[in-house]
Amino acid sequence: MELDSDNNTLLKTGLVITATLVVAKLIFTFFTSSSSKKKRLPPTLQAWPPLIGSLLRFLKGPIVMLRDEYPNLGSVFTVNLLHKKMTFLIGPEVSAHFFKAPESDLSQQEVYQFNVPTFGPGVVFDVDYSVRQEQFRFFTEALRVNKLKGYVDMMVTEAEDYFSKWGESGEVDLKDELERLIILTASRCLLGREVRDQLFDDVSALFHDLDNGMLPISVLFPYLPLPAHRRRDRARQKLSEIFSKIIGSRKRSGKSENDMLQCFIESKYKDGRQTTESEVTGLLIAALFAGQHTSSITSTWTGAYLMKYKEHFSAALDEQKKLMEKHGDKIDHDVLSEMDVLYRCIKEALRLHPPLIMLMRASHSDFNVTTRDGKTYDIPKGHIVATSPAFANRLPHIFKNPDTYDPDRFSVGREEDKTAGAFSYISFGGGRHGCLGEPFAYLQIKAIWSHLLRNFELELVSPFPEIDWNAMVVGVKGNVMVRYKRRQLS
Repeated sequence: MELDSDNNTLLKTGLVITATLVVAKLIFTFFTSSSSKKKRLPPTLQAWPPLIGSLLRFLKGPIVMLRDEYPNLGSVFTVNLLHKKMTFLIGPEVSAHFFKAPESDLSQQEVYQFNVPTFGPGVVFDVDYSVRQEQFRFFTEALRVNKLKGYVDMMVTEAEDYFSKWGESGEVDLKDELERLIILTASRCLLGREVRDQLFDDVSALFHDLDNGMLPISVLFPYLPLPAHRRRDRARQKLSEIFSKIIGSRKRSGKSENDMLQCFIESKYKDGRQTTESEVTGLLIAALFAGQHTSSITSTWTGAYLMKYKEHFSAALDEQKKLMEKHGDKIDHDVLSEMDVLYRCIKEALRLHPPLIMLMRASHSDFNVTTRDGKTYDIPKGHIVATSPAFANRLPHIFKNPDTYDPDRFSVGREEDKTAGAFSYISFGGGRHGCLGEPFAYLQIKAIWSHLLRNFELELVSPFPEIDWNAMVVGVKGNVMVRYKRRQLS
């Protein structure tokens, strides 16, 4: 009954909002059409029916829309989304401003407001840019090399413990296994020993409710009174209570741990103010959300491709054998850093399947871009500006045979990720808002696959996985069944 009531309320609300936006759109178009003619505006996607056709195509899937329209409209074009205009900048030739512009020109805050109920008040997108920059500094300090070295020891231990529970041979759903291992590792490195050792099941369930509370409709209406949103809000409150107790206990005992939680507890703003318990909780939730899905998805794609393309599996295995000859069985930060072949295998999986398929900003000033063929377009302030790693990473003028898994494209001498400059490869974003967790993610995935390569023969027994376009963070669809057998490397 609760679900039916929510659906009826949602439908009525949606109809009223849609009608209002359509009228507003007509008025806005009437008053701005004459001034727009003076500008060199990008081509606009034309879709049927008028006014809502473009929105319907976008909601069916932005990547499908981009594939259809890029050959016709080019690397810069605008999509009318009712009361908003979204202009896509596809490719490094036109996206430099997107990545390099200051926050005053292109802002994240407005377009990512839907994260606020999940992360909580007073952090990330609920604070002004100057405070957010200081909070990002806390992340940076928590991910310095000296911290990462300690995290690697935990990553390796978690992987060894987890895979020790596998039998001598058998079949597993690799996607499910890696999701579990990633959350265990993240709990230990980020959330702390107390959560990993005593509260893991409780906290995992609460994060599951948070995760399920981020629906496609949440992007537009994050506070709609839906059951999933209510569960999200209850989980957020319970997590706040749990971390409040942990933080208080650490402060009273004077004990210090090597984890991100401790770093956030000890962080101070430039004015000397200490982080609050609420801020620490919000920053931890943001950190886990940023890394958990992306790492498990990329780990799974990496494994699927290695098992499909035996030559790359053999190359990665040979690298492990050489490192074992050089260092023995020891795995630490420095040894993981030597794994160039494995790094390229992960990077190529990320190129083909970046979990975040769209990056967005709100434009606060006019700017212009020039395409490869010399066309210049004026992008008016007020537009949402977007780029797509999932599409840009497969542009044929940058990547040779772009739909083919080829880790060697990043090897010395080829380096296709630098073909057209700094923003040729954008799986981790770039510029002012590049992903702070990139080093952590690579170390985490390397630690897992180093262990699997050294200790198991692996065979993909289910069909090669498909892409789950329906997820908020685009991942792997269905099961990834793998047959394994333990082995000893000679």
